[in-house]
Amino acid sequence: MFPLKEKRITAEVCVHHLHFTSDDYERLGNQIKCNPAIKAANNKEALWKALLDDRLDVIATDHAPHTWEEKNEPYMKAHAGLPLVQHPLLLMLHYYKEGRISLEKIAEKMSHAVADCFQIKERGYIREGYHADLVIVDMNSSSTVTKENILYKCGWSPLEGFEFPATITHTFINGHLVYGNGEWNESQQGQRLVFNR
Repeated sequence: MFPLKEKRITAEVCVHHLHFTSDDYERLGNQIKCNPAIKAANNKEALWKALLDDRLDVIATDHAPHTWEEKNEPYMKAHAGLPLVQHPLLLMLHYYKEGRISLEKIAEKMSHAVADCFQIKERGYIREGYHADLVIVDMNSSSTVTKENILYKCGWSPLEGFEFPATITHTFINGHLVYGNGEWNESQQGQRLVFNR
């Protein structure tokens, strides 16, 4: 198997394909309509196996914040895609607590491999001279997805009611504390990514 930096063809898996199965359509319907479609439990298990043995390189979100109205059209007209960028780390920490994936593998697949795959300069790792894009997580404090704490402009999530075993307490972007204990500081804007290619 080639190292990720040498691959010319790479593969990713989205968090919703690692979490939901076709059994969830009965409860969630169009909320989990996406392309490719969420399939049976054996497909989910195959994706987990490929992720853990490194055939899949990156964990992604495919964030698609369609409005509630767009998702509630008849199935053939309903927009495909899920709003997920707020919760993928917490979802993977749920699977860490279940013993399914290590913290090291989460960091590799959600940060290191992303920077390596796309050759993003000075990001994806905690290293001197790198941009400090970091989150601090309280692993002893659970959090539940509710309409009140969803930050997506679309205002909904297929994970509403789901309890995570951890809480994100702080978020740093480029070394700037953007979010800390429920308070926002958006006085500094993000920076354009630079690539090593």
